[in-house]
Amino acid sequence: MPVLAKFYGIVIRKLIGRSFGIHLHAFYGDTEMIVALNPVRIVQSEAPSWVEELVINWVHQHEKEVATA
Repeated sequence: MPVLAKFYGIVIRKLIGRSFGIHLHAFYGDTEMIVALNPVRIVQSEAPSWVEELVINWVHQHEKEVATA
């Protein structure tokens, strides 16, 4: 999974799979969050709520870039 971004200890990686299509995995410490892109939504998360908020905001800001990267 290529790394798309790193900030505040959060690492965002992109994965393309048959089940979810294009989606992102965000890692913070030992927690993981999976975000679907079409539409943008949290599929699964163990991350703190502030991490979820930062990641969702980042996805909305970079949605076009993420879809083509």
